[in-house]
Amino acid sequence: MKKTVVLDIVALSPRVIGEHTPFLKKWIEKHKQAVVEPVLPAVTCAAQSVYLTGKMPNENGIVGNGWYFQDECEIKFWRQSNKLVQSPKIWEILKKENPSFTVANMFWWYNMYSSVDYAVTPRPLYLADGRKEPDCHSQPMDLRDRLQKELGQFPLFSFWGPNANIASSKWIAEASKKVDEWHNPTLNLIYIPHLDYSLQKYGIDFKEIGKYLKEVDDLAKDLITYFENQGTQVILLSEYGITSVSKPVHLNRLFREQGWIQVKDEQGLETLDPGTSKAFAIADHQVAHVHVNDLSILPQVKKLLKETPGVELVLDSEGKKQHHIDHERAGDLVVMADKDSWFTYYFWMDDAKAPDYARCVDIHKKPGYDPVELVLNPEIKIPMLTVGSKVLKKKLGFRYLMDVIPLDATLVKGAHGRLSEDDLDKPLLVADEKLVNQKSLKPTDVFEVILNAVRGEGI
Repeated sequence: MKKTVVLDIVALSPRVIGEHTPFLKKWIEKHKQAVVEPVLPAVTCAAQSVYLTGKMPNENGIVGNGWYFQDECEIKFWRQSNKLVQSPKIWEILKKENPSFTVANMFWWYNMYSSVDYAVTPRPLYLADGRKEPDCHSQPMDLRDRLQKELGQFPLFSFWGPNANIASSKWIAEASKKVDEWHNPTLNLIYIPHLDYSLQKYGIDFKEIGKYLKEVDDLAKDLITYFENQGTQVILLSEYGITSVSKPVHLNRLFREQGWIQVKDEQGLETLDPGTSKAFAIADHQVAHVHVNDLSILPQVKKLLKETPGVELVLDSEGKKQHHIDHERAGDLVVMADKDSWFTYYFWMDDAKAPDYARCVDIHKKPGYDPVELVLNPEIKIPMLTVGSKVLKKKLGFRYLMDVIPLDATLVKGAHGRLSEDDLDKPLLVADEKLVNQKSLKPTDVFEVILNAVRGEGI
């Protein structure tokens, strides 16, 4: 078997490779580049699961970054157990072929309780007094302690939120090199998220994103050079491309106007109650799963969605089959936005009644994905003082609410999730020519490319 690294640089597309990424541009020119047809939805958990199983969402069960757990009547995003993925993974196949094969999973999703040999993934400490502290989870468990002793605490608040920056990606990169040095895995899966943040905040505006592209380029240079210097083959990969958007679409507010949404009053604020709502939407970037508890209104829901500006595609049972997302976890209807739009989770009609988590970074309580979490509320006049005072309260042991996220969805300038038409906006795969001989790959082909690379086989 041949030692292989798969470097997943999130949101890297042909469109953003150029003057700001001199190393990657030159490296790609020496290899074979193919665009990957995006998965529907083109989001992290769905794309990665297809790449690692060779099966589409209708078989592997990962229909998005989150879904409606129908037996609990709860919407849950960013779950972490690998047991949620319902198809065999690439490393399980390779382990059967060669018992000496080992694999490291460095921050790809569904990384907890899996059958990999070495794993590291974000896992904050949720303390009894309400505090959230940076930390990570590892397999074996002491790997976390060893890495944080060498590299410092995993910078969780640089991984996501208004302070998202290159620090978390650098930590992942350095941790990946340490795991390689200590354990020498046959396959090393490395996730670099940094570019994703800036593109969602600014869209494809090179005046704004140029410096972030350069940071990612420098990081890629360091990692690729490190692995190639020891003869390791490198596959460069991404999950989706991000495009500029300007129109947030509030599906749950439309449903509420129809009387289909049920909310609960919690001390003067509103929360969504999906179990008693007639219909509700789970927003996941540019795709939404629409669940209809009262099937008598299904035709009305479908009609309303088709008439809603910003909605390009409404998939019913037959449509879901055609797009390989006909799974019990998927909505009764699956909706895709047009290229200029994206879906919010917002269900309140009055910002004064928005739930307390709406103004916080709270990825587990929100009943949908919220990219506005990347933005510090522009109405805060002295941001450093406001945030600093809240951090001080935290350190002193007082209860505090880090309510610094705005409720203005128009602040988001980039999105993904839909099926991009232009090859420049699709994810890419770059590898040695013996592994890739096509200009376009199906998402399930990525599985075969990685499999052949580790086996030392060509096409």
